[in-house]
Amino acid sequence: MDQKVKKALSVLFIVLSITAVVCIAFGNQELTDAWDAVRRLDFWYILCLLGCWAVYAGGDGLGIWFCLRHQGFTLTAGQIVRITLGGFFYSNITPGASGGQPMQVYTMNKAGVPVGSGTTAVAVRLICNQFMVSLLSLVFLIANCSFIYQQLEGAIWFVRVGWVINFAVVPLVLLAAFRRDWILKLLNALIFLLTKIHILKKPDAIRKSAEEALDTYHTALIALLRAPGQIVLQCLCSTASLLALTGTIIFVYHAFGMSGTPWYQLMALSFMLFISASYTPLPGASGAQEGGFLYYFRNIFTGGTVGLALLIWRFFTYYLFIFVGVFNLLLEKITRKRKPDNPEGDSSVPAGET
Repeated sequence: MDQKVKKALSVLFIVLSITAVVCIAFGNQELTDAWDAVRRLDFWYILCLLGCWAVYAGGDGLGIWFCLRHQGFTLTAGQIVRITLGGFFYSNITPGASGGQPMQVYTMNKAGVPVGSGTTAVAVRLICNQFMVSLLSLVFLIANCSFIYQQLEGAIWFVRVGWVINFAVVPLVLLAAFRRDWILKLLNALIFLLTKIHILKKPDAIRKSAEEALDTYHTALIALLRAPGQIVLQCLCSTASLLALTGTIIFVYHAFGMSGTPWYQLMALSFMLFISASYTPLPGASGAQEGGFLYYFRNIFTGGTVGLALLIWRFFTYYLFIFVGVFNLLLEKITRKRKPDNPEGDSSVPAGET
């Protein structure tokens, strides 16, 4: 399928998703005056939601910065922000979040980071994120087992499947580091197949480039795994980021002036929703996230407010990244036009030379 068609379909899907959420939020007959409910939202909790968004994005960006610095690259704060926001933006507009990490590697390469080192950085972030998602969701599930089973009832199997899929990413990524020969065989088979069906025209050049990137990735990841302090830092960044993301539900809940459900139960449901919907192969896991929220929190947000809660929650965990991402892309284009002869790569230097 043509790339322009794919982009158009993604944009259309996101617009339809926003439209559906707005209709659900303001079309609930149980809520007699939806606009009045919006006006009565506690402003300070809305600010807290912005704080959660910033910590979520900042934790991931800080993890990338630590990883690159460990490999000998020091990028500016502006470059890290562009890498992080660009990754979130493309993850949220592409099916299965497939475009986020390649875009981050591309942006890092423009800043002077080799593809292999950039791939290592995003792979490390992926491993730590998936490991901490699996660990934290399991902890919250065990600690709130009876509450979760009562709330989810028959939908608990979505959680089980989601947990297995999220955790499976960790050994698969580590496989590339410890079983390089297996990955090379798989890579060669894939290149052979794509050449046979006339998708690839220069298989030798692609194979050489892929092998060089894999060698750099393999070497850098092995070195990183031998640095326990770096692994701890990465896991802490992932923990802060994930707690901020899942913790948004607490502030949405209190913004409506509600009480009765403790924070740890709200967090538990939020984690269950995350792992059960994140593997959906649609932009931003749309559909699964909205449907899951309405079902998981149907007994938490009473008086017909669950639709409005969905709208606010989805804005700070999804739509805001798209809006900020578009602004980031426009700002980058303006900067390029003003400084056409100032490549980004000049601002990246080895850590030891700063």
